[in-house]
Amino acid sequence: MATFARPAFSAKAYAAFRPAYPASVFRTVLGFHQLPLTGSETTLLDIGCGHGLIARALSPHFHRVLASDPSAGMLEQARQTTDDAKITFHQGRAENISALTGPASIDLAVAGQAAHWFDYSVVWKELARVLKPGGTIAFFGYMDNVLMGAEQATAIMEKFFYGFGEVAPGMEAMGPYWEQPGRNILRGLLRSVEVPGDHWKDVTRLEHEPGKQDNEDASWLRKTMKLGEVEAYTHTFSCYTSWKDAHPEIKSRAEGGPGDVVDVMWDHMIDSVPEWKAMGERWREAEVVSDWGTYIIMARRR
Repeated sequence: MATFARPAFSAKAYAAFRPAYPASVFRTVLGFHQLPLTGSETTLLDIGCGHGLIARALSPHFHRVLASDPSAGMLEQARQTTDDAKITFHQGRAENISALTGPASIDLAVAGQAAHWFDYSVVWKELARVLKPGGTIAFFGYMDNVLMGAEQATAIMEKFFYGFGEVAPGMEAMGPYWEQPGRNILRGLLRSVEVPGDHWKDVTRLEHEPGKQDNEDASWLRKTMKLGEVEAYTHTFSCYTSWKDAHPEIKSRAEGGPGDVVDVMWDHMIDSVPEWKAMGERWREAEVVSDWGTYIIMARRR
């Protein structure tokens, strides 16, 4: 998670090119939560809030929203894009949410695309302390999109993003540059995260492996995109930011250089699909269905 604090990381690009959460995710979370009667004071806690997307989406359902993130850059982006007096942003980690709110004060705690970073030996105790009896938690996120019908291009992405050693002459793969164990926890759809039964009940898990056919509750992040949008998304990967830090001498084409690892990856991907290659310089206009692996974990405080 330290990647998001590095100078090379762009919170603005992250906000612009990362996929948004569909309404179905929030319906699932709120349906499990079962909102109390109108008039009771309710508080949402958004842990690892990033640029504030989830806090803004769920704010209409709560009287107060506390949103925290360890990244100052993310919080600056969140404040710039949020005009809602109910939401307050705070810098801090999931392992220290007790500093943000008192005991039994939170109705719903959510973590979107953040829960794979948590130290659960601490976080479960912190959540048990701040959640009201009957309050709920909801962790959800996504990993490793596949390009439907373009299996060879997807395999090339896998090779460049997760491989080790050279993937092209003089070009190192990005596999060594993921922060671990967080990335592997996410790739496993957080199956390794066990919800302890001493403080939690009604544990519910929904998950979707990319490329499989599932219902909307489980498979909630599939969308048609232009290849240029997918390309922009791949530039937001944390491993790419770390790779750039390690190879400052290799300039991307956007920087006026001959091309970096993501530029070369896309060269290989375009060459692998004849229809894309035939479009020449217009390849970014081609459309593809992108399907992400997804998970939702929900539980209720005893």
